[in-house]
Amino acid sequence: MVVENPPAEGLLKFLYDNPFGKTAILPLAKRKIVSSYVGKRMYRKSSTKKIKNFVNQMNIDMSESVKSISEFSSFNDFFYRKLKPSARPIGEGFVSPGDGKLLAFESPSEVHNFFVKGRKFTLAEFLNSEVLAEKHKNDALIILRLAPNDYHRFHFPYAGKVSNVTKVKGSYYSVSPYALAGNFATVFCENKREHCTLTTADKGDVLLAPVGATMVGSILETFTPNTQIERGSEMGYFAFGGSTVVMLVDKSKVKIDSDLLENTKNKIETAVLMGEKIGV
Repeated sequence: MVVENPPAEGLLKFLYDNPFGKTAILPLAKRKIVSSYVGKRMYRKSSTKKIKNFVNQMNIDMSESVKSISEFSSFNDFFYRKLKPSARPIGEGFVSPGDGKLLAFESPSEVHNFFVKGRKFTLAEFLNSEVLAEKHKNDALIILRLAPNDYHRFHFPYAGKVSNVTKVKGSYYSVSPYALAGNFATVFCENKREHCTLTTADKGDVLLAPVGATMVGSILETFTPNTQIERGSEMGYFAFGGSTVVMLVDKSKVKIDSDLLENTKNKIETAVLMGEKIGV
């Protein structure tokens, strides 16, 4: 058991728990202009000065990185760094698309029982599509939350043919535990996000939805739509900030590991690595 202490913990508490922070400051913080401004600063050459302290504070293992600290051209270049293939071996079965903390629900309807405060989460609102919501209404829902210190590239959990990407415009709320505790539906149904469908040979259609967050300047895809991809191949990356990848899977064809479901029922996230098996 590890208690997570997010970066800028005090500020997050002020924005999402303090009445003044929620009403006066949060409406500004969630705006694209704020995240874009910070994101652009992280592309400057001078931002490389922040890397070493960040690595030390976040205890990041740079031996996994393809580049060394001195080789990065900006903080963002470091932030969405590539890892050596040996650092993240791809397991069998259905694998995690990235590093992060994972929650797994056997049904989207279970989400509201976990995040009891705030408005109710609905697939139609999240996907911005009644048709897709109806198609995936009985699917299992997997949420992978990436903290700022995590590896920020995300990958395909299984082999298949990937569709075009549908983009949904939105705001930039934080995806930290403080933000999600009482604002889950708001964060996931109002943040900038996109989704695509992975059509597999034996697991049905898997919906993959990267979600942006505060200080994330971009969600960038690195795959070619309408092509066949392999399990573990790269899907894209997030620029500076925390982020999330949501998956909807047919639970009659993908059996999610029991410890993930049990931990979620006990209101505990599970730390996973990209390529680690999370289902069969």
